[in-house]
Amino acid sequence: MIIPGMSHASQLRLSDWGVIRAHGADAASFLHSQLTQDFALLDREHARLAGFCTAKGRLLATMVGWRHGDDEVLLALPAETLPATLKRLSMFVLRAKCKLTDASSEFAVYGLLGAPVAEAWTLVREGDAVQIALPGAGRALRVQVASAPAPAGAALTPDDWACAEAEAGMAWVRGATVEAFVPQMINFEVLGGVSFRKGCYPGQEIVARSQYRGTLKRRLQVFETDAPASVGQEIFNSADPEQPAGVVAGSGTRDGRSLIAAEIKLAALESGSLHLGSAGGATLQPLALPYEIPPQE
Repeated sequence: MIIPGMSHASQLRLSDWGVIRAHGADAASFLHSQLTQDFALLDREHARLAGFCTAKGRLLATMVGWRHGDDEVLLALPAETLPATLKRLSMFVLRAKCKLTDASSEFAVYGLLGAPVAEAWTLVREGDAVQIALPGAGRALRVQVASAPAPAGAALTPDDWACAEAEAGMAWVRGATVEAFVPQMINFEVLGGVSFRKGCYPGQEIVARSQYRGTLKRRLQVFETDAPASVGQEIFNSADPEQPAGVVAGSGTRDGRSLIAAEIKLAALESGSLHLGSAGGATLQPLALPYEIPPQE
């Protein structure tokens, strides 16, 4: 479904996001060989949610990519993971006709709430700007040239955006969670971030094994609590207080309460209670995910 226009109700400049440019005749095919999603078949009307993994299938970074021109793909991602991602990706370019650069100074990334509802990862263009529908009703990313005026709309706070992310059951790899997750641990494949039909990429064997052998024991869940939370903070179960049962992957505060997207042991949801920071910390109340997790085969 195409977004009927680029109107929205509120916006936030995501100053903690950056942009990588992949330029050259092999830009799409190179990214296809390195990331969890299919970039070889990427058209101009869609974006791709994608991850960059270690050989052990652990996420180094998560990002959104789209075609910016015939021989150019842009990747938007949290800025704290950008330098290491750019450096590591560049190590694998070798003879490919692709040049990777940090284009963060050229573009501004905005989070939008109240955008027209569309299927996630649908993309609309307006000159040099793009608007990409995200999971969660009315959520979108807008990426435009840095010199352009901010989009119209009421101003959001970072907590507004973080809460909307958590409510959508979505989290990005941040500095504190680099190599903490296999993609499925943050429901990445449910959200459209993994292709199981494409060829090899770093960590592909382990990601596929997690999908098809029923070995996944951790998932992203959404919680509410009355204490502030930070990305990377550990979560403990009262029935097993000596070792962490999960980790905060994203969090925002609304009306004095925190909404948290956290990677958690599935077994920890079956008994005892969950607590932030220690077994004696603030109690976490589970909330329903806005999507279904497919059963393991």
